[in-house]
Amino acid sequence: MVFTSVLMIEKAMTSADVEFVTTLHGDEPVAFHVLLQPRGDQADRLLRAIDDIALGELDEAVREHETPEGEDARSVGRQALDVSVAALRASGSVADGRLVEDHPLDALKAIVAEVGADEVIVLTDPHYVEEFFHRDWASRARHKVGVPVLKLFSHSKA
Repeated sequence: MVFTSVLMIEKAMTSADVEFVTTLHGDEPVAFHVLLQPRGDQADRLLRAIDDIALGELDEAVREHETPEGEDARSVGRQALDVSVAALRASGSVADGRLVEDHPLDALKAIVAEVGADEVIVLTDPHYVEEFFHRDWASRARHKVGVPVLKLFSHSKA
């Protein structure tokens, strides 16, 4: 029997991230359905800058205006998704991926139902403002998808 995980990411997975998620269930085979939403709008940029300041990373906060938006973000997102899916496959896992353009939680709920997922894993950098107000993906998904939601922090900053 194959365990099915829907994996929400916001950037390309590192080798440490791949090892982490692929070993969560021991020797049990896992199929991953990876979702990535490209970077968002000005409000997302503001929240990222506030998070950077909260982490003491003032240089990062100043550079938030350099983050790709719109079509550029989709291109970067597609590359990050392709790299992540390839890395999961190289580790011996079954994996596919999709970009999520709008309504990520609706897309998450739909794919959980479509693939009969056993769990959702949200792999993200810390987002303190969103987490404090329970507006992060993991908190919101817990009330929507009907399967366990595991929140993990990625092993490096984007």
